[in-house]
Amino acid sequence: MSYNWNWGVLVSEPYLGWLISGTQWTLAIACLAWIMAFTLGSLIGIARTTPIGPLRWLGTAYVELFRNIPLLVQMFLWFFVFPEVLPRDWGRWVKRDLPMPEFTTAVLCLGFYTASRVAEQVRSGLNAVPKGLLAAGQAGGLTLPQIYRYILLPLGFRIIVPSLTSDFLAVFKNSSLALTIGVMELTAQSRQIENYTFQGFEAFTAATVIYCVITAIVVVIMTRVEARLRVPGLLGRQQGAL
Repeated sequence: MSYNWNWGVLVSEPYLGWLISGTQWTLAIACLAWIMAFTLGSLIGIARTTPIGPLRWLGTAYVELFRNIPLLVQMFLWFFVFPEVLPRDWGRWVKRDLPMPEFTTAVLCLGFYTASRVAEQVRSGLNAVPKGLLAAGQAGGLTLPQIYRYILLPLGFRIIVPSLTSDFLAVFKNSSLALTIGVMELTAQSRQIENYTFQGFEAFTAATVIYCVITAIVVVIMTRVEARLRVPGLLGRQQGAL
């Protein structure tokens, strides 16, 4: 039985509008989750490198908890289980009164999960800064916050730009799991087009192309950021030492 190709369905209404809407929701989820993940993950990564024991333990516990539970399971826990364990009034507000609960849950879940990965990248970047610079800062009379502010953070974040790019791309791909809790992002809209038209190949090909365009734009932007922030000679010395 031959397949009846119909690419025109992608530019007809309402299906074109569904693809545009799905792309917008995907971008919104990914960008907000990344802002949350980068901010929280940076703080946790810094905490894991400090000489303060309780901060290191808390940071390690966070990373191990969120990194080792599958994202899909976390999505279900946040949406279906978390409201049930809250006090009754709070749980009712989360389930009934919270604006766009599915969207908010997806952003929070993806943000907390990705923060655990960002934290590891930040920790690795800070530990990759040559120890001689840290010793020089201490010899110069800098306090611990000043060492982080003027030495570790400026160099550490520049070192990890490539790995942060991978995590940023992963946020866009992982956002597709939001369909499991009812968010009509790009993958969900493609499935809806397939259900209405039976043109599954066309719908998912369009979604694939859109994902590829988004990731290509991210790669181009982050490549330029990496080129502008690269510390001449530093990365090469680190790689040569391995």
